[in-house]
Amino acid sequence: MSNQPLAERLRPRTLDDYIGQEHLVGQGAVLRKMIESGNITSLILWGPPGVGKTTLARIIANTLDRPFFTLSAINSGVKDIRDVIEKAKKQQFFSRPNPILFIDEIHRFSKSQQDSLLGAVEDGTITLVGATTENPSFEVISPLLSRCQVYVLNHLDKEALLNIIAQAIKKDSVLKDKKITLEEDQAMLRFSGGDARKLLNVLELVVMGEEGNEITITDKKVTDRLQKNLAIYDKQGEMHYDIISAFIKSIRGGDPDAAVYWLARMLEGGEDINFIARRLLILSAEDVGLANPNALLLAQSTFDAVHKIGNPEARIILSECVIYLATSPKSNSAYEAIDAAIATVRRTGNLPVPLHIRNAPTKLMKEIGYGKDYKYAHAYDGNFVEQDFLPKEVKRERFYHPQPNASELKILERLKKWWGKRF
Repeated sequence: MSNQPLAERLRPRTLDDYIGQEHLVGQGAVLRKMIESGNITSLILWGPPGVGKTTLARIIANTLDRPFFTLSAINSGVKDIRDVIEKAKKQQFFSRPNPILFIDEIHRFSKSQQDSLLGAVEDGTITLVGATTENPSFEVISPLLSRCQVYVLNHLDKEALLNIIAQAIKKDSVLKDKKITLEEDQAMLRFSGGDARKLLNVLELVVMGEEGNEITITDKKVTDRLQKNLAIYDKQGEMHYDIISAFIKSIRGGDPDAAVYWLARMLEGGEDINFIARRLLILSAEDVGLANPNALLLAQSTFDAVHKIGNPEARIILSECVIYLATSPKSNSAYEAIDAAIATVRRTGNLPVPLHIRNAPTKLMKEIGYGKDYKYAHAYDGNFVEQDFLPKEVKRERFYHPQPNASELKILERLKKWWGKRF
């Protein structure tokens, strides 16, 4: 029906029509094999918006011919959950398979709401499929998480997005009657941000704004159309990730006014305050880091306080933390150091620990050289003595590079005193 949004009209019905997430549902992939075997366990689909979480849940139910119940964590309570569980119990007769309960945005469920699911999931009354944009390790209670497999869905890549556009132009009941030429695709891909629903909304917005049946899509046409229809584009909160990106970049860039503005935009838009606090905690280590180590302490305190206080007072606590982080000196040296170290580990593999710094709890280990010639730092002047702590294959590698801020310049001075030309 043409009055349905394009994204809904094009929603895949089978795994063969599903585009993207090859690591999960491609030929021979783990989730596809589980679905094709008919033995599906309770699971949580974790990924950004518009990558096919809801669609995949529906495909699972259709493929397995299971009854399908759906709840949204935004407007469903414990009573709604119990009603669905009762309906599922009434359908338990003969050899009929248990229903699938799909819960969108399961991270928004409270502990009591999640607790009400436990019994039905454990005894098999329902097979739970949850969808979340947030790390389930933080947002889903441990007893429920332990009963579910977690599968990570990724942003769609360029190939998948272009495939979706091609399928829309070719197969959609409305678009296939038009002669549509995709002359340029950069603006459409950029605005989509790897989100298929956003991509199709943009495509529909551009096409429906053109007269006649011959339509050529260019980057300028896409940009102009979106600027004129920004309210429509953002109607369903699709700029969620754009706003959090602007928020983080404003703090990283040292602009407290912009940072507080984007904070206000998120608060007025109903954003989860715990989501904001978590982002500040990450940013305090990633972007402020060792230039001001107290930032991590304040962000942790903010995270705890927001959990305890809640709205509306949490806005004040968040504002204080945001301004503090935005006005702090910045360093990403810790972030770069661990990523560089991980890259080296992946490149060099499991190199042996040097003998002199190995643990030697037994006589035999001591006899074969474990711990031999280790120098105990506290036995030397200044509690330091030069010795090798890295495997010989990577002993010349440098991972931590102090940056030119007051705090790390002091660290650099100390390292030079200890290690000389190495730093």
